[in-house]
Amino acid sequence: MSGHSKWNNIQGRKNAQDSKRAKIFQKLAKEIFVAAKHGPDPSMNPALRLVVDKAKAANMPNDNIKRAIDKASGNANTEHYDEISYEGYGPGGVAILVHTLTDNKNRTSTNVRVAFNKNGGSLGETGSVSYMFDRKGYLAIPREDLTVSEDDFLLEAIEAGAEDVTVSDEVFEVYTDPADFPAVKEALAAAEYPFATAELTMIPQTQNEVPDDKKVQFEKMLDILSDDDDVQEVYTNATGY
Repeated sequence: MSGHSKWNNIQGRKNAQDSKRAKIFQKLAKEIFVAAKHGPDPSMNPALRLVVDKAKAANMPNDNIKRAIDKASGNANTEHYDEISYEGYGPGGVAILVHTLTDNKNRTSTNVRVAFNKNGGSLGETGSVSYMFDRKGYLAIPREDLTVSEDDFLLEAIEAGAEDVTVSDEVFEVYTDPADFPAVKEALAAAEYPFATAELTMIPQTQNEVPDDKKVQFEKMLDILSDDDDVQEVYTNATGY
């Protein structure tokens, strides 16, 4: 897995995402709301703690986080979201996983299907591409203000329980088993490492090149999917995305 780096994809998408900050906060608020339904206290609710940490790493204001938690614990609230995943292929045969939280399955499934079909892709059966991805904890630690050597950091991360570490000039990328993610994150946070990203994610086992003549179409598909209010995450095994 060491050959895989999410960082370039994250940096590329981050610039595009700055203009979509409000939409990102709206999606995070939905995730917080769903997690907080099982208890409003992050220290007692690990799922809520994970998504609150993810929201903080995205610079979501504390007021927004609190509002989403309060909304979930309000008795009058009857909102309900289903978690549905869609799997399929994009232009050039790259694998795509789409995770959604929706209060209207028909609307979501129509929108996702159209995004695939109109942009050279096709939706597959459940299980058709998910086996190509592994669920992992992922932490990105920028190196610009760090004095720690690569070897020392590697040792610290492995001692904390990390499965794998990818090193570049800009960033340390730490991958963990999902079950070990909170402990690894807490150990590295206690050592005062800053996180640019801290989340559970899907990592492709192998990567697939998007043909040059399909890139515009593929990017359009990704944009349409990530712009959809019901879509929480889009994962792909395309190289460089």
